[in-house]
Amino acid sequence: MSRLFDSSVESDLLTGMRLARTALRRGELVVIPTDTVYGIAADAFSPRAVQRLLDAKGRTRQSPPPVLVPGVQTLEALAAVIPDAVRKLVDAFWPGGLTIVLPAQPSLAWDLGDTDGTVAVRMPDNRIALELLTETGPLAVSSANLTGQPAATTATAAEAMLGDTVEVYLDGGESSSVASTIVDATRLIAPGGRLSILREGAVSREQIRDVIGDLLEEGGPEDGVSDA
Repeated sequence: MSRLFDSSVESDLLTGMRLARTALRRGELVVIPTDTVYGIAADAFSPRAVQRLLDAKGRTRQSPPPVLVPGVQTLEALAAVIPDAVRKLVDAFWPGGLTIVLPAQPSLAWDLGDTDGTVAVRMPDNRIALELLTETGPLAVSSANLTGQPAATTATAAEAMLGDTVEVYLDGGESSSVASTIVDATRLIAPGGRLSILREGAVSREQIRDVIGDLLEEGGPEDGVSDA
């Protein structure tokens, strides 16, 4: 039976966090609050757990989940290269609503799905999420909803969709209804390469342009970007 813990009650929060850590170590799923929408989390280094996440949402391996991290040091460990423009974006918008796609370290022992050698990384601006990430390390996290349904902005809405496929629900109150902005920084590695916006969300195109100038590619988000 799934369990929901009210993070505004200290005893509930302590119990919920302890059970969440245990569930993640066992390869089970946990729903957590973030600064954007609620997320469904799995151990990023457990292929079985990641597949469980995809199955719970009704997704295929062609929609790999992003990875949430507790800080820039973890980004350094996950990304094969971090261009200067990305460092500027991280300084400006992390923690916050910006997900950055970069080439992944080839030595990483994980399987997030069909990533084409990339990883989408974000540091959330949420106390509960960051505390959990600090204790567990990187988590594969996608929006807490069934594919095709609106992303959950409350733990109870997430539970109504995901039910017993999730072991622990951490209720952090109502979250924003705006998902993160996703940018593809993989082409910045090549001479003349520019960053593109895959999905506009919490961080605007204008805010990104203010930081990296003409390194931002013109044009709108690409089609077919999944929720996250």
